[in-house]
Amino acid sequence: MNNIFPIFDFLQSKTAGNQKTVLITLAAVTGASTRNPGAHMAVAEDGSSVGSFSGGCVEAAVVAEALDVIESGNSREIRFGAGSPYLDIRLPCGGSIDLLFSPIKDHGIIADIFGRVKRREPLTIILDRGTADMNIEAPVVPPISVERSGSQISVHHIPAARLNILGHGPSVESLVRMAASYGIDSGILSPDPAVIAAVQGLAASADLLKTPEATPLLDPDPWTACVFYFHDHDWEARLMKQALASPAFYVGAMGSRKTHALRQQYLADIGVTPAEIERMAAPIGLIPSTRDPATLALSTLAQVVESYHHEFGIRT
Repeated sequence: MNNIFPIFDFLQSKTAGNQKTVLITLAAVTGASTRNPGAHMAVAEDGSSVGSFSGGCVEAAVVAEALDVIESGNSREIRFGAGSPYLDIRLPCGGSIDLLFSPIKDHGIIADIFGRVKRREPLTIILDRGTADMNIEAPVVPPISVERSGSQISVHHIPAARLNILGHGPSVESLVRMAASYGIDSGILSPDPAVIAAVQGLAASADLLKTPEATPLLDPDPWTACVFYFHDHDWEARLMKQALASPAFYVGAMGSRKTHALRQQYLADIGVTPAEIERMAAPIGLIPSTRDPATLALSTLAQVVESYHHEFGIRT
């Protein structure tokens, strides 16, 4: 997953502190690579950095190059790996990566990008290799891809995956913790005050459900997955109907096949269409018959990430 929030959070913080910074963009890959085109690193003049392009093969050289770019004030494109001027740096995969180093000249553009990322808006970052200018616009092509036109490189980004977790029991906390360690934010809706208390500080939001009716607190965007972990199925019907009618890219629910057959009937009874019911992942997860909370959370998260990559055409 290509979550650019940490990159632009770092740049926003450093530029706010009047440090000079560089945005580094993976512009092209030849052969295999651990990262896809469009990935970023960021480096500040104090030598600190965030992001990576490899398992540690090139990062020190990237930071050194970025500090030189800060000194010169000019952008540059450098190849690492096969065919690189860095003869002592080889990528284990045997391929090469082309990195564009763009010194940040306009602090306002960083604040603009950071704001759009926080608001979960898709965007295109347009980088000029000659002038080092940086601009942004709404994307018009498939996400997480790179286009070249003359001296310009356009990098298209979509929001990172997010989880809405609805339910009760220890599986909720297990999934919140596992998602956080992977870098995915979660919003929790539960009728159990103990669950809300357990996830405070771990989730981006945690709200107590007082009724099983549809709620404005459940408002997923197209890059959000809705996960239902209810043991008491009286809580789920209206909320599932709401989730299935939303643009959420994934809706999944735990329970046996027998449970899901009953669920399909009561969803149909309240007006959920066959097409909406069909898009639900149930029983949830990639690992069959998972019971313990940690395995269920792992199984669920793996399926959500797989679905995100499949839905949005992101290469793994």
